[in-house]
Amino acid sequence: MTRRYKGWWMRAGLSAWAAGAAVAGPGAQAASLGAIGPVYRIAEEDLLAMIERRLREKEANGELAQLRGHAVERARQGVLRPAPLGLPVARTARTFHYDPSYALERNIVDASGKLLFPAGTRANPLDIVPLTRRLLFFDARDVRQVALAANLLGTYAGAVKPVLTGGSYLELMRRWRVPVYYDQRGLLVRRLAITHVPALVSQDGRRLRIDELVPTEAAAAREEPP
Repeated sequence: MTRRYKGWWMRAGLSAWAAGAAVAGPGAQAASLGAIGPVYRIAEEDLLAMIERRLREKEANGELAQLRGHAVERARQGVLRPAPLGLPVARTARTFHYDPSYALERNIVDASGKLLFPAGTRANPLDIVPLTRRLLFFDARDVRQVALAANLLGTYAGAVKPVLTGGSYLELMRRWRVPVYYDQRGLLVRRLAITHVPALVSQDGRRLRIDELVPTEAAAAREEPP
């Protein structure tokens, strides 16, 4: 844009602004244009007032107490019978290994900035805390898997931690009188890449050995408590 054209553009803009100000006048004020259409009062009930009214109605007719009871029962069942993980039953025996070693992704320093462990350092938790008891993952809703678990607990003289992927651990603890655990949200089976149950986890050197076992009907017929 040339200087001559630019100057003309600025003068034209200032002229338009001055003309508008002259029309409005120095003391111009906004004026009401009146109602454009019909005006109605707000007829809707206040949201908070409606919620409070509905709660009072439900409390009066007993529905609120019923809802509380359902919520308590759902919470109780969630504790007694956590959501099953949905792992299928093993139909073919499979054995594989899992290496729990991990490598640091960044340097570890102390409070003064001194390097303690450089990035890339590898460590194996089994070097510090060995797996002294086997882990047995199984679904307690399957009598064949429960029978197999009972037999394994007897075979290893109790040196097995039962870990459920389905069913009630409390019922099994009352029956066996031993601690029974539950793999909450499937964190362990996902970490160990277990895809079928029952699965027995034991230490094999600096790795974990996972044996996916096939339960049989014959084992279910001779279940014995640990």
